[in-house]
Amino acid sequence: MLPAGKDMAIQILDTHGRMVAATPQLVGKPPMATFRSTNSDVHAVRVLCPPTGLKGCMTVASYKVYQPDGPWLLYVAVPMVPWYGGATALFFAIGMSLLMTAMVAAGTFLLVNKDMTAVDAIRTELAEITATALDRRVPVAGDNQEEIKLLAETVNDTLDRLECAYRQLRQFTSDASHDLRSPLTAMRAQLEEALMHPQDTDWPKMTAAVLAGADRLQAIVTDLLTLARLDSRAPLNLSIIDLDELVGTELDRRTYRMTIVKDLQQNVFICCDRLRITRLLVNLLDNAERHATSQITVSVRADGPTATLEVLDDGAGIAVEHREMVFDRFTRLDASRNRDAGGTGLGLAIAREIAEAHLGTLTIQDSERGARFVLRLPLCEPSPVGDRSSHHAS
Repeated sequence: MLPAGKDMAIQILDTHGRMVAATPQLVGKPPMATFRSTNSDVHAVRVLCPPTGLKGCMTVASYKVYQPDGPWLLYVAVPMVPWYGGATALFFAIGMSLLMTAMVAAGTFLLVNKDMTAVDAIRTELAEITATALDRRVPVAGDNQEEIKLLAETVNDTLDRLECAYRQLRQFTSDASHDLRSPLTAMRAQLEEALMHPQDTDWPKMTAAVLAGADRLQAIVTDLLTLARLDSRAPLNLSIIDLDELVGTELDRRTYRMTIVKDLQQNVFICCDRLRITRLLVNLLDNAERHATSQITVSVRADGPTATLEVLDDGAGIAVEHREMVFDRFTRLDASRNRDAGGTGLGLAIAREIAEAHLGTLTIQDSERGARFVLRLPLCEPSPVGDRSSHHAS
């Protein structure tokens, strides 16, 4: 209870509107007023006739007093008197203003100091995280510091993605080193043996073997450079292309050791980088040719707003649990789908990267036999004749 004041009534309410202290005439009574200052002001004044729990018309002032748990309200009621007759109220108001200012300053200091402590803890932890300690995370503040908590959670999510990307990079580097080292080791062994026994060496056969190893090295390096360009989000050279014409041209250009069945719907237009979509198609065809038994089926159609390209082989197929794994770089499956069957282990990874760069998808769907690769890309309206100019996009 606050000391009794002559002709003056005071109430202090916490953030929940509960009375914390009051002068004797207001103890146990509800708040004398319900108004409060706006967001931009710390006080407001109104004349109430009468304030709740009091008598007569009185001037009531409402003050915001900032505390660590939120703003408290201070209500001061004084009788309505001429301005020149309110010396006591004036002195009290001045004193309360000074008190309020001190309380606001103290509350602000506590809140800012608490927030800065949490931010400093985040900064310190980030400064200590290195490539050998990517499993560490910054501390998350309590619920009463919502902005700092959101900042810490965002930082930790970023660290999660960074750790995952770094782990994938290390695995990719290890696999790439192995795949580059294997043909180099074989070529070196063949050359050393030929030099040690030049008279017994079948030089044409040895030369052909070394050239095959060099071709494999060149293919791996080419695919690695392609992936590097895709990872760097190099701009696409976009133009409007008739997908059935692109696929038909590529199928007619190549020769195959098995039957090619074509089911190409006309006038399926997409906006794409022709060279990259052709590379995607070639990778799918190469993969199908390595694993097909006797036939490859290629189809193009429009499904609503989507252009769909399917490449289906009649080989052994891919188990459901491996359908995502085959798109990883340097994936190793069983012998029927091993990258050493003629590929570099990067073709399908490149194909999916190209699809995603065109805002599309590349997946493996169910089929009665073999592996069924399905590419889906957004359709686009064909340009007028003579106006299919290329443009760049990131």
